[in-house]
Amino acid sequence: MRRRLVISYLLLMVLVLLALETPLAATLATRETDRVRADRLADATRFASLAGPALRGGTPGPLDGELAAYDDLYGVGAAVVDRDRRTVAASARWEFGAGTDPALDTALSGQQFSGPESVWPWVDGPIVVAVPINDGGEVLGAVVTTTPAAKVRRTVTAWWLLLAGIGLLAVLACVSTAFGLAGWVLRPVTELDAVTHEIAEGHRRARVRPRLGPPELRRLATSFNDMADAVSDVMDRQRAFVAHASHQLRNPLTALRLRVEELGPSLTDPDGRAEHRLALEETDRLATVLDALLTLARAEREENQRVTVDAAAIAASRVAAWLPLARHRSVTLTLDTTGAPAYARTVPTAIDQALDALIDNAVKFSGAGGAVTVTVRPADGGTALEVRDTGPGMTASQLDQATERFWRAPDVQNVDGAGLGLTIVAVLVDASDGRLTMRQGEPRGLVAELWFPAPDDEPAEPDAPDGPAPAPGEGPVERVGSEAGRR
Repeated sequence: MRRRLVISYLLLMVLVLLALETPLAATLATRETDRVRADRLADATRFASLAGPALRGGTPGPLDGELAAYDDLYGVGAAVVDRDRRTVAASARWEFGAGTDPALDTALSGQQFSGPESVWPWVDGPIVVAVPINDGGEVLGAVVTTTPAAKVRRTVTAWWLLLAGIGLLAVLACVSTAFGLAGWVLRPVTELDAVTHEIAEGHRRARVRPRLGPPELRRLATSFNDMADAVSDVMDRQRAFVAHASHQLRNPLTALRLRVEELGPSLTDPDGRAEHRLALEETDRLATVLDALLTLARAEREENQRVTVDAAAIAASRVAAWLPLARHRSVTLTLDTTGAPAYARTVPTAIDQALDALIDNAVKFSGAGGAVTVTVRPADGGTALEVRDTGPGMTASQLDQATERFWRAPDVQNVDGAGLGLTIVAVLVDASDGRLTMRQGEPRGLVAELWFPAPDDEPAEPDAPDGPAPAPGEGPVERVGSEAGRR
């Protein structure tokens, strides 16, 4: 943008210079030509006064000497002709040319002639001046001079080169000033663009310095900062509300479940017992939703905090934690890794919670006799973790919607889950500057791949969690996993 702004300034400056210097250059050429023409007209008029008696008496008299001395002194050819165009006297450099005939025609008609109007650097013809010789109103002849235009061309060229130099200096000054002015004008815009990208990447505390650039852009920077503050405050309030509401609803929900559970022994009707069981399942489902909302609120509040972890070790611990549930559902759960550490830089517990959600989904939808494979490998300068299952998979349109909050596939509406598991995975991966990609497996199933960047400096020991990794049902990791039923 700065380049385009400088080019616009430069174009305007060039147009102004052309508008000013073109008439000035033409004026200088005309002025220099007029000065020479005026001198030659004066000289020719003096020769005409001397040539009158010579033409009347038929003898040149001192005219030959005057013309010769004039030619030697100024290098200008001159001649005196009678009314029949016969040369009466001429200097050594005099010769007839294409420009002398119209000059003689004008002079013999009783008028002075001088041409051309202006000498241009690319014109080679001489400056021709002709003056009639009068005697009592009768034209006896004419005096003609031809002045070489080389000196005039050199003078005009020198003036034009001076103008071009001045114009070039003005253009250079304009470019220098334009770059400074464009930088001053665009500095707030550049900083606004950088801060916008920082905010989009999750650095919500980034702000624009409001004292840069012209007043209009300063007001824009101030308004942007106010808007960013307002949006950040709204997001904080929203997340706080979700966290507080989810937390505050847990106690009455727990009390409600206990009361519903206490009603069980008093129910003797089979239909009543069935409804009682469904009521308990719904309270468990609501508790799961509240736990997932709390986890999502915590994940979205993570800002700029990164830890280095061994993704291979975490994957091994999560596979071991989910093996009992996989066996219970007759699903084969395996881990494919080289055994070497695979370090990654993520927000805390990102890999743990993401794997819990993906493995829970894979085990849940693979069905009896299915297989789930967790693979850890280096890829693209980081670490990739892949969870592959043999379930029904998703269609292309379902894959596009899979990370939307509370979205669930139409054919699994009755399967346990709240539709927040993959949303939490996407939030954690994005906060870690990683990638989440999902595709259909071959010949069936779903492949979900996580990619996390490698640490800048590989540590000797990765950051370890505060305690042992919880098994399903023992902590918040399991709560995230249990909410991953989205298909």
